[in-house]
This record gives sequence, C-alpha cells and structure tokens, in this order.
Amino acid sequence: MEVSKSIRKKLKLLPDQPGCYLMRDREGKIIYVGKATSLRKRVQSYFRPHTRRSAQPKIRSLINSIADFDYVVLKSDAEAILTEGKLIKEYRPHYNTLWKDDKRFVMIRVDVQHPFPTIGKCRIKKNDGAVYFGPYTSGMAAKVAVEFVERHFGLRRCRPRVPDADTYKHCSNDIIANCSAPCMGKVSQKEYRERVEEACAFLRGERMEMLKNLRSEMERLASEQRFEEAAAMRDILLHLHQAVKEKAKVQKSPKMKQNEARQGLKELQQQLKLPKEPRVIECFDISNISGTSSVASMVCAVDGVPYPNRYRRFRIKTVEGADDPRSMAEVVHRRYARLLREKKPLPGLVMVDGGITQLRAAKAELVELGLEALPIVGLAKRYEEIVWDVEHNSGNLVLPRYSVGLSVVTRLRDEAHRFAITYHRDLRRQRIMESQLDEIPGIGGAKKELLLKYFGSITRLRRAAVEEIAKAPGIGIKTAELIRSELDKKG
Repeated sequence: MEVSKSIRKKLKLLPDQPGCYLMRDREGKIIYVGKATSLRKRVQSYFRPHTRRSAQPKIRSLINSIADFDYVVLKSDAEAILTEGKLIKEYRPHYNTLWKDDKRFVMIRVDVQHPFPTIGKCRIKKNDGAVYFGPYTSGMAAKVAVEFVERHFGLRRCRPRVPDADTYKHCSNDIIANCSAPCMGKVSQKEYRERVEEACAFLRGERMEMLKNLRSEMERLASEQRFEEAAAMRDILLHLHQAVKEKAKVQKSPKMKQNEARQGLKELQQQLKLPKEPRVIECFDISNISGTSSVASMVCAVDGVPYPNRYRRFRIKTVEGADDPRSMAEVVHRRYARLLREKKPLPGLVMVDGGITQLRAAKAELVELGLEALPIVGLAKRYEEIVWDVEHNSGNLVLPRYSVGLSVVTRLRDEAHRFAITYHRDLRRQRIMESQLDEIPGIGGAKKELLLKYFGSITRLRRAAVEEIAKAPGIGIKTAELIRSELDKKG
C-alpha cells in the first residue's frame, strides 16, 4: 500500500519532540493512540518499507488502516505518558488492546483515618478520607518511595486496624524493617501519628534535606570504594527524587492557600524588582496541532490563585506552521491591544511559557503598543528558570527550589498548558467529526461550509432531522436524506 501525498507531507513536518500521535481511518475515526520521545522518529517508523514487510501482523493491519494521523507536542516524556492514557480512555481506539483493561497510574495512599495509619500503593483514588500522592508514571519510583518511608519513619506493614501483642507474635518488622512497633507500646499513638505526618510532608516534597543526607551517604560509600553499595544508594536516590518531585502536569494543580499565594507574590516582587506586588498575573502558552494549526491559552491568577473566569483561548491567525515566537507575538499583541482599546486595567505581570526567544517576541509587541513599562518574564522549561531583562540579557533568575514564589509561577504555567491541552482536545474532536462530511458523496468544501455555518456546529447538524437539514442553503431533500443516512452510519 502506497503512502498518500498528504501523509508524506505531514511526515516531513513532524517535530523531534515528545508527544502523542493519533492514527485515523478513512472515516476519520481514531484507531490508535501512541506516545513518543521523538514524534518524528516514532511516527515515520510506521511508514518505512521495512516495517510494512517485517512488522507483526497487528502492526501491519494498523498501518494498512491508516488514512491520516494527528499529533500533539508535549513538554516531557512523563506528560506524554499521562496524555496518552487520557486519550485512550476517551476514544477507546481499536488497536490499543494493551490499554483496554483501563489500567491507571500508581498512587501512594496513606490511610490517615486509621488509629495507626499504614502506607501503600494503589491505582484508584477513592473518596475514603485517605491521603493520596501522585499519580506516578514510574511504578518503581512509587515502590521505592513506599519502602523508604516505611523504614525511615518506622511505619508498620501489618494489616490489623489496631495492632496488639497477638499481632507481634507473627511479626519481626521491628527488627528487620525498622518498624516503630506501636503494637508493643514502643511508641504512643500520638508519636506514631507524628511519624506519619512527617512521612506525608516528605512525600509532598517538604523534607528534601533527607535526600541530601542520602546523597552524602552515597558519596561516603564511593570514597571508601564500596561501589556496589554506592550504586544501590544512587538508584534509590533517583527513584525517591522522581517519586517526590514528579508532577502529572496535565492534571490541575492543587489549590494554594491565599496567605501562601500572597507570600509568593511578595517574593516575586522582591526578586523581579517590580514596582508593586503583581496582584494580577496573566500567563500565555502556545500549542500546535499537527504542526499546521496553532492555538494559544491565556490563564490568569488573582492574588496568586488561578481565576478561571478570566481565562482566554485563541486560534493563531497570522502564523503558518509551528512557530512559537511569532505565535506568541500575535496573541500578546491581540490581548493587550484589546485591553487598551477597551480601556481595561492591565495585569501586574505578564508571563510567557518559553525562553528568551518567546520573551523577546512578546516584549517587542508590548513596546509597539507603548507598554514597555509592563513587566514581562518567561519561564524556561529546563530547571524552571525565570527569563527576564531582555535588553541586557543578564542571565536567568533561579528562584529558591522550594520557594512559594516559584510555586506560584510554575502552577500558573502548568495551568496554562492544561488549558491549552483541553482546547486541543475540543478542536481534535471537532475536526474528526467535521471530516465525516468529506466522506459523503456530493458534499464538497462549499456545501460543508454552508452546513456548518447554518447549524453552528457539527454536533447540532448530527442532531437535526432530515427536514431541518433540507432547510439549509443549497441542500435539498434528497441531499438531506443522504447526509442523515451517512451520519447515522458513522454513529
């Protein structure tokens, strides 16, 4: 089977970035969703002659069914894994057999409702009063974190709700697993719960000095040429660091308390040398659909807390292809030209997701609008550095790793990306549904445009009876019957 011209053209435009790809059949239905560290390498591999000849029958069947594909560029491999899972659960593609068991990512669960809480792993978050951490894309990271927390904080591993002397008869965890043995009265219930609270603080990332102690221990073992022990300690460190710091970015961040957020704003004012506290922050993110259609999201924080009523989303109008800096320039210009035109208040700080290139493009638009005094920064993905001071290029600003100010800007950046992904999903669904009209004989581009303009959306068209469809400009009763019949076939 020969690769179509449209697919060959798309293959050339694939970026060498992580993301998810969606394979579609001739009816526009999604038949497979996959993830990739490099979209270019992974998707192109499907259409190589060698793959068609030597791949497993399942893969060859998939390739022969592909009439088109779509893709979403993401920020990291972990985000690609999480997004892949969400897309598969949403579309239930035929070829994703490995995901049809509705598998979920691992979480860590602390049953704080019990008198002597235990810690463990789970895949389903219930409304049971327990404290959950995660989800984690690495099951091994979660496993190592649970084992470390149990040992370090002396948490019990036995299952009885209230352990007692009878429980201890069959247990030696206080000897071999550092259990604090509340069953034997070695610690009181109050002391045990304090250990649990410290364990939860560690899993929230509030006790990172513990990892520093482990690193010092690893270095000591290496200096003593105890390399196997040092390597084991290194692996534990890697897994623990991943478990404690990993964030599922496609999920909305937990709400920050108002007093914490205000403290973060004060930190930002001081670090960025702002004339006043940035009570309102607006953050922009650019995302591409298949490298040909770009969208932008703008989210807003008031007093450091996301304020959804002020969120906005944009379709990029003047930029062809995946050009983030020019797209950023367009949307920043549109946003603040409108605020000036409508004489509405400006934010205290503008933030763009990206490095110096995106920041310079956005700053140039503000200067053109006469808003050179409006503070603007970028947030670089790598190391979470704030990019600023465009004129002097004096280097990036690195906020303290666990500062509240850094939490304010990273949470807002993650929210902007989440909002953009949601927009992507809506547009993908709309495009897939609209593509079904292209398969109906006699429905060309002009009639398709008339139908969508008349009904407002493909969803309303799908709900319409034959008589309603026939009322659309240029659509007679016979064409309406054909459209209704074809739409019913496609579900």
